[in-house]
Amino acid sequence: MNTTSRTVSAPEHSRPSRARLAIALCAVAASACSVGPRFARPAAPAQSVYTSTQEGDAAAGSVPAQFAQTLQLGASPSGDWWSAFRSSELDALVREAIARNQSLAAAQATLGEAEERVAAAAGARYPHVDLNAGAARQKYGAQFLGGFSLPPFTAFGLGPTVRYTLDYTGGIARSIEQRAALADYQRGQRDAAYLALTGGVVGQTIVIASTRAQIRAVNDLLAEDRDNAKLVQTAFDNGSVSRVDVLTAQSQLASDETLLPPLRQQLSAASNALAVLTGRSPAQFHTPQLDLGGINLPRALPVAVPSELVRRRPDILAAESQLHAATAAVGIATANLYPQLTLSASISQQALEPAHLFDAASNAWSMIASLTAPLYEGGTLRAERRAALAALDASSAHYRQTVLQSFGQVADALDALDHDAELLAAQSNALATAQASVELARESYSAGNSGVLAVLDAQRLRQQAQLGFVRAQAQQYLDTAQLFLALGGSPMAEAAAAATPPAAAPRG
Repeated sequence: MNTTSRTVSAPEHSRPSRARLAIALCAVAASACSVGPRFARPAAPAQSVYTSTQEGDAAAGSVPAQFAQTLQLGASPSGDWWSAFRSSELDALVREAIARNQSLAAAQATLGEAEERVAAAAGARYPHVDLNAGAARQKYGAQFLGGFSLPPFTAFGLGPTVRYTLDYTGGIARSIEQRAALADYQRGQRDAAYLALTGGVVGQTIVIASTRAQIRAVNDLLAEDRDNAKLVQTAFDNGSVSRVDVLTAQSQLASDETLLPPLRQQLSAASNALAVLTGRSPAQFHTPQLDLGGINLPRALPVAVPSELVRRRPDILAAESQLHAATAAVGIATANLYPQLTLSASISQQALEPAHLFDAASNAWSMIASLTAPLYEGGTLRAERRAALAALDASSAHYRQTVLQSFGQVADALDALDHDAELLAAQSNALATAQASVELARESYSAGNSGVLAVLDAQRLRQQAQLGFVRAQAQQYLDTAQLFLALGGSPMAEAAAAATPPAAAPRG
């Protein structure tokens, strides 16, 4: 380390040399550069669709209009994506969850912490100024003074000290860049928490509404079973049916009664989960009395193109920020291989008595330039750089995998909606057929061509078809919400406007 130091009263002839030094330092600072790789945002994918059947889908047009949904290609979900379900009760629940959920509050606070750490790291760009004050009691030995002996004395000092590290390698700038990237990562985590929260509220609300509908359908089914059992028992008492028919009706009632407890448990679990999402304990929460009829299924679904998806999904943006931070870490590790140049200067008043502390003769100053260069550190610095490069490769692979997973989730949701529409159409046909069978069985029974068991069986099949239709309807609602989530429909995420007007494409 080469260090030059001078501490004397400042004579007039020293000022030009200090001016030249200042000019030289400015030139060094102006020529500063950053070592290591520079971050470049990954290019958006070139593909325009998510599935091989998205364009010209074979199911398009094969489903009745009341069950089909339409894709708006190139459009993006609105900030309050849940409003597409057009339910004031659902809107109120989501707003309450946003205001009260503690996981979201923690994510927001963590983001605030990360942003303040960026501000703290940015302070290294500027000179640091400290005020030093001190008083010391001293005595020099005679040997130090060439045989002379001085009595003990007290010295006083007061003045500022300035320290500045020249960032000619960009190590400080890369540290700030890394902190900023980590703050962006926390912003992505916050957005992901926001998206998970709103999606959870919508999902649990749909589960509650659909479970209530299923419970009603099962209760209707059980009522039919009880009527069947009574009628068969009456027929047995009249001698028109056998004991086997009585046991069959009773067995069917017992079997269908097992459908109700799991549904009640599902309703309780969904209600408790919704309570926690809205920041309340289950004991303080009143389950919303919502029906599927009060939640409107969105018929037009905005579907962002893949190139936009990677710019709006919180998990992809978080992975991109991790890649940015890993790139900056390589720059930091590279900068550590170079010498570090630090400048410091101080101006102070030094006197033996406080009364003379601010006299002109008490002025003192110093300027110090220190250079610290790594000579031998056992391979630590180069190993740390190789580790940073490996971490960069890992972050790059993680980013690519996150993008692939997101495309897979959108594809799954689109395919699921296709199948939901087909299933609803089939369940609707089954329900209509079962209803026609009931009417035919009743006519046949009235004409004396069939027994009461045929009517009872037809009624029971109709109730089972009704239950199946409710379940299929609920699944379409849930898969619609899942598509919004897969598209990153978070109001906190940045989303670019569609470059072209959305084109409607029918989808079954």
